[in-house]
Amino acid sequence: MSATHEVLNQAPPLVGFSTADDPALLEALRRDGGGWGESEVRDLGARAGSAEVQDWARMAEEHSPVLHTHDRYGHRIDEVEYHPAYHRLMDVAVQSGQHAAAWSESRPGAHLVRAAKFYAFAQAEPGHGCPISMTYAAVPALRAEPELAAGYEPLLAARTYDFGLRPPLAKRGLIAGMSMTEKQGGSDVRANTTRAVPDGAGNYVLTGHKWFTSAPMSDVFLTLAQTEEGLTCFLVPRVLPDGSRNPLRLMRLKNKLGNRSNASAEIEYESAMAWRVGEPGRGVRTIVEMVNVTRLDCVIGSAAGMRAGLRQALHHAEHRRAFGTELVDQPLMRNVLADLAVESEAATTLAMRLATALDRAEAGDEGEAALRRLGLAVSKYWVCKRGSTHAAEALECLGGNGYVEESGMPRLYREAPLLSIWEGSGNVAALDVLRALSRESGALETFLAEVGAAAGADARLDAAVDRLRGLLPQLADPERAQLLARRLAEQMTLVLQGSLLVRYSHPAVADAFCASRLDGDWGHAFGTLPPGTDTGPILERARPKDTR
Repeated sequence: MSATHEVLNQAPPLVGFSTADDPALLEALRRDGGGWGESEVRDLGARAGSAEVQDWARMAEEHSPVLHTHDRYGHRIDEVEYHPAYHRLMDVAVQSGQHAAAWSESRPGAHLVRAAKFYAFAQAEPGHGCPISMTYAAVPALRAEPELAAGYEPLLAARTYDFGLRPPLAKRGLIAGMSMTEKQGGSDVRANTTRAVPDGAGNYVLTGHKWFTSAPMSDVFLTLAQTEEGLTCFLVPRVLPDGSRNPLRLMRLKNKLGNRSNASAEIEYESAMAWRVGEPGRGVRTIVEMVNVTRLDCVIGSAAGMRAGLRQALHHAEHRRAFGTELVDQPLMRNVLADLAVESEAATTLAMRLATALDRAEAGDEGEAALRRLGLAVSKYWVCKRGSTHAAEALECLGGNGYVEESGMPRLYREAPLLSIWEGSGNVAALDVLRALSRESGALETFLAEVGAAAGADARLDAAVDRLRGLLPQLADPERAQLLARRLAEQMTLVLQGSLLVRYSHPAVADAFCASRLDGDWGHAFGTLPPGTDTGPILERARPKDTR
């Protein structure tokens, strides 16, 4: 071969690492009662970083789902065909308990361990995480109807991925989807027009159009429809108990910005059979349990994307030379990488703390339930927004190499905005912070107590908390409160992250976070940490290690 084709100064493939080799993740497990699951998380992380799973991720992304509305003979079938690699990813996710298995686990820390697994495996391929997350989130909503929960929850929690259209209760395991939004309403689900009419036999018949339906080949869906009493929640099966197809018509798959491995669809209910979940007319209250849990996965997914992008940027910088030295040894690149690492660790630490709050809330701790409610609202706004900016900067660290699909960076970049939009985009999340403050008794006090656990440890954090307290009286004016909602959500998230890092992270990480995010010694882009930042230990915590 001609010497012009000799490959020089290119990073080797990043393979044979563990996505669980993450100090912030492992420290959270050990600290908050999830140490019993560390070996499982480590095994899953090593698998996520393996050549085999990376190949599955590539194939699932390159071969998008295909909609088949009819079979060759003209029969309506409404099926979506996925690449086999997608099913392999789903199989691993279900077997490892990333779906609803945590709800059936009696050990403390079950939701934290599950969050750690979801974080570790989502770094391999995020698209399959959608139905996994929906299945996880369906359980608390379904519990509003104990009789349905008794039959379906064990199958939702079963560690068997049993793909195929058969009656749900005849399967070994189930996957759940969500079908709420409509074209005229979007996040305003009270504007839904889908109608549900009792059939006289204890069931309901649904007629209407849904603009977004997640994972349309799921076994069951939670959906909202109007009844005489008002908006009500329903469980809709893809296949009826007698084996016939429920008339959920898949009109088209969305040609979306994000991942290409998973499908989202527009569907029409043509007199589809459904079972009511929760009280008639209280559908929003019922479905909000599912929304809150999926919001947790939005935060976890954003943290996972940041970690994956950071890993690629570090790997490239450690193996790429420019201007006579490795990129990772150049001061400006070290500043960029350390800034990305600080953002990543802050997101991961917060995500795991919110998962711990869910564990404790399930055990009956009302304070942790309040912290989870308000903490999820502010984090959904800020952490998910930071995901897109982080992905763009991480991609830029690779230069032109990051702009090509083979690097995997475009996939991260495309996926990041989804997590900010899914379950309430920026304004919806920010307004939900105001709603939580006004409606959740004790939420603010619990939040401030959590932040205050680090009081006196860092003067910059203390000053930021004082500024937040000074903002709160302005919320008494409803119009001004709306104008301040985004700023409030941002500041609340930053002081919560700062408190967690000061208490639990490496001093260099906490110092860099407090100096930049809280004290204002920072620019408007990554790579503007103040001179004197100790980047060495920050980058060492983030550096990918070879596990081969």
